[in-house]
Amino acid sequence: MIEHLLHPRITENKDWATFLFILCFAIIAVTKSTNENRFADFMNLLFSDKYNKMYRDGSQMNSGFNISLFFAQVISLAFFIQLTLTLFGYASKTDFILYIQIVTFLVFFILSKYLIEKIIATAFNIEEFVEQFNLQKVTYRTYIGLILLPINVILFYYDTIPRIIPLTIMSIMLIFSIITYMISIKKYHNLIFGNLFYFILYLCTLEIAPYFFIYYFITKGGA
Repeated sequence: MIEHLLHPRITENKDWATFLFILCFAIIAVTKSTNENRFADFMNLLFSDKYNKMYRDGSQMNSGFNISLFFAQVISLAFFIQLTLTLFGYASKTDFILYIQIVTFLVFFILSKYLIEKIIATAFNIEEFVEQFNLQKVTYRTYIGLILLPINVILFYYDTIPRIIPLTIMSIMLIFSIITYMISIKKYHNLIFGNLFYFILYLCTLEIAPYFFIYYFITKGGA
């Protein structure tokens, strides 16, 4: 007599991710419908500087357009981080608790860094530069977050994704970030060279040190 052993079928709960993807696309759709011309200029950012020229005022940082897309970019970036950790065997892509932790960290990191930058800018009297620099960083970071969204959907629902893909994406993001920094420096070179010492201090303290410590913490934590 042949005995059949029954093994429970383990299914991963992906409903929460599906909901967040739909929510993210809904936020983008609503933002596009309420700011159609602006959204079109924004999505053409890679090929034209029209958006940066039209919306360069510092008050745009707190506009409804930027705030709504901020939520979309956080959702997208958190997914990419978790999916990358999953592909390298450090996490599960269906771990909702981990996803919440990543979102919380991202929001805390971005907002706290922004507030510290504002304080230092006021202390060093470089508010104009930091305000414009921050706005440009937010613009390009949001752009990257939205571009990553359909990639995240593919990475989440397909299990046979080679590790080279997230590495390639991260390399492109790094190159893109360096290019945007160079554009900002070229654009505000007069203001920067007039406050060169404060700019170097700002760059080392808030644009290099935080990412170095994050890298150190991750590598030491994984050791």
